Amino acid sequence: MSQIETVSQTESQAETNYQVLALDLDGTVLTDDHTIQPEVKQAIQDAQKVCHVVIVTGRHHTAAKPYYDELGLTTPIICCNGTYVYDYQTKQVLEHNAINKKNALRFIQLANDFQMKLVMYVTDAMTYSSNTPIQYMQQLESWARQYPQGQQPQIRTIDSFNELAEQTDYVWKFVVEGDVSSVQRLADNPWVSQHFTGERSWSNRIDFAAKGNNKGERLARYVQQLGFTAEQVIAIGDNHNDISMLEFAGLGVAMKNADDTVKSNAQLTCPTDNNHDGLARLIREKIKG
Repeated sequence: MSQIETVSQTESQAETNYQVLALDLDGTVLTDDHTIQPEVKQAIQDAQKVCHVVIVTGRHHTAAKPYYDELGLTTPIICCNGTYVYDYQTKQVLEHNAINKKNALRFIQLANDFQMKLVMYVTDAMTYSSNTPIQYMQQLESWARQYPQGQQPQIRTIDSFNELAEQTDYVWKFVVEGDVSSVQRLADNPWVSQHFTGERSWSNRIDFAAKGNNKGERLARYVQQLGFTAEQVIAIGDNHNDISMLEFAGLGVAMKNADDTVKSNAQLTCPTDNNHDGLARLIREKIKG
């Protein structure tokens, strides 16, 4: 466990030639109103001229696409907490560890038994039941409608999770929401623990991906394929699902808005939260042309 440091680092860290900048979206690159600070946007665009910038997010690739376009990135994106790597340029999944159909169907039944509200991320969309309104998904739909028809993130209601799980090519992850104790009991279920990795994204909400998926493992594999080492990576995030990549990176940075657990697993804390320009200043300090 590393001691939390301020933006001033040791001389050896300051002189490291970082080649990869791995960035979380929500709570990191994005402000609380889901926009990108102009200074942060410019710093990321400048950084990609001299290093490999990769987005590592819990989002589905369709829900990350507007920000990918705004930043002008051309690199693949790591989605759903490390479940898959997607290339927007070729519209292809480059590699993945999706949930198999048998496990997906059993999880759906368990979520129903525990009276959970359920979101299922599949090949090309985020889906939830037409019979069970979920406030944050409805808010996400409203957000998506601001974009032109052909560019809108794909969020839709469905009548049957079972039918969709049978028909789709990939089930990327589930999000369950409900009574806090019930959500935890589902996470502690022996079969669920055996087959899924659960990461809490809200007090009453947990994301479940196939066992072994996390941001750190996928980023490590991605970086190796690029021919770089962990020491050449800066990873920046704010939430518990970012801890694995902060631990992997040569320099793991927690946003100031992160909680103490996340900060305790980082080497550095960003000087401001995600609503200000501290991230931009940090990127400019660490990534030099």
